Order: sequence, then structure tokens, then C-alpha cells
Amino acid sequence: MEDLKTSEAWRVFRIQAELIDGIETLSGLGPAVSIFGSARLPEQSPYYQDAITVANNLSRAKFSVISGGGPSIMEAANKGAFQQGGHSVGLNIELPHEQTANPTQDISLTFRYFFVRKLMFVKYSMGYVVFPGGFGTFDEFFEALTLIQTQKIRRFPIILYGSSFWAGLIEWIKEQVLELGCIDEDDLTLFHIVDTPEQVLPIIQAHYDLISQHPEHEQRFTI
Repeated sequence: MEDLKTSEAWRVFRIQAELIDGIETLSGLGPAVSIFGSARLPEQSPYYQDAITVANNLSRAKFSVISGGGPSIMEAANKGAFQQGGHSVGLNIELPHEQTANPTQDISLTFRYFFVRKLMFVKYSMGYVVFPGGFGTFDEFFEALTLIQTQKIRRFPIILYGSSFWAGLIEWIKEQVLELGCIDEDDLTLFHIVDTPEQVLPIIQAHYDLISQHPEHEQRFTI
């Protein structure tokens, strides 16, 4: 029993250490956008190439790019920023498979705990671009929606990339979740859907211009 108590106590210190490391590393990052997406799509995928272009555009506009640090869409995001000489941040996670840190990160952190990593994403991002992906991608998307809907953070752009991929989910949300009254009509305005890299930057830039003129709109935790 004593060993268990000791183990749990040390786990708290490990969590604390990850929080401190993340905050100290990212606190001076400046305006940044997180790009999410699958770890399994090949380089030949149009989504991979589009993620590079999106990150290129963001980096040229002086936004840092944050990804999960792994392969596929995450690698494309980091590569696009790295090519432009902008900050390319990887928030890596220790996993038994899939997660291998891509080589185009100039700022790299590795987390043991998903919840600490997710905190870093939302704390240091002023926008999310969500490419097609699996459960982890959906998790980041819905967590951001929940935090904004419940006013735990201020609103910031959540951009779903690829209408054909997201159409079924959005239709289900409208026909089932909204119809049952589980969400409000206004909740459907909490995200954007785009189909080209050129549509992403104007949404991010408009939000950045807004918070530059009105700092009270800056995304912050309210707790």
C-alpha cells in the first residue's frame, strides 16, 4: 500500500514537470496555429500536400505552426513551416506504436500524458486546422468545441479541412444531435469548413487582427 501511495505521489510530480517544461518552452512562441490530422496517410495523399501548403502560408504570414510531432499530416505541417524558416513546433506523445517524431521540428517537446499535451495545444494556439484523421484528431476537434461552447476558453477559429471527409459527421450532428436538442443552432457556427489551402489563412488572419485591436477577445482559459 505504501508503494502505491509513493507511486501516485511521484506521478503528480511528473505531471507537474511536464507542465512546467511545456510552459517554459512555449511561453514566448507568439501567435501560433495548430494543425491536426492523421498519422497514417501517405505522402502521396492530397491532404498531405495541402497541409504543407497551409503551413507554408501560415509561416509566411509570421504564424508559428504546432503539430503533434508525428508522421503524415503532422509531418506535413511541420515541414511546411520549416521550409519557410518559421517556428515548427512538435508536441510529441509517448505511444506504443505510430508516434515517431518527424525531423522538421525546431521546437520539440515529448509528453507522457495526453491531457498535459492537449493543454499545451489549446493554451498556445490561436486557431486549429483539422485535417482528416482518426480518433485522436476527433478528440482534439471536439475538445476545442466543448471548451468554447462552455466558455472555458474564448472563441477562436476551428477550421475543418476537406468537406467531403467531414460531410457525414456534420450531417449526423445536424440530423441527430441538433434535432434532439443536444446542441443549439448557434453551436454549428463554432467551426468553419474549407477545401483549399488558400481559404485557411484569411480566417486565421481575421481573428488575429481582431484580437490585436481588441485584446479582450484573445483566447484564454477562464479558470
